[in-house]
Amino acid sequence: MTIAANKVVTFHYTLTNNAGELVDTSREGEPLPYLHGANNIVPGLEQELEGKNVGDSLKVEVPPHLGYGEYMEEMVQQVPRDMFTGIDTLEVGMQFHAEGQSGQQHVVTITAIEEDKVTVDGNHDLAGETLHFDVEVMDVREATEDELAHGHVHGPSCNH
Repeated sequence: MTIAANKVVTFHYTLTNNAGELVDTSREGEPLPYLHGANNIVPGLEQELEGKNVGDSLKVEVPPHLGYGEYMEEMVQQVPRDMFTGIDTLEVGMQFHAEGQSGQQHVVTITAIEEDKVTVDGNHDLAGETLHFDVEVMDVREATEDELAHGHVHGPSCNH
């Protein structure tokens, strides 16, 4: 079966950065399933998987705008330390959910702490990075009606 919209695709991958450093891999565990066409994986990888079949292997280079986006300086802010009430110890690298101006939730990471100011970065860790995927397609199947209705693959960890 060929990868196309509304198919469940399962694949193994290894992700490296421009320096060739390992960022993530599924090779030591289970392959990753996703619903093709539902924006469950980065767009550049999904585009390259379109039309592939079980057993196909490919190397894909995904530029930032088709991955986790360009790095945006405006996503970095200094905020008062007292915005973190109830948290005794703040450390660089800690992540929090924050609400944006239009009410959407996103993750911010503390990148610096100076006396009463905390610098937070709302960019994804891989924003601005070119992603290098080494992929092997393991399975392609029809999605169930429930998977199509919910926009993602259902499996053992799904709570629908």
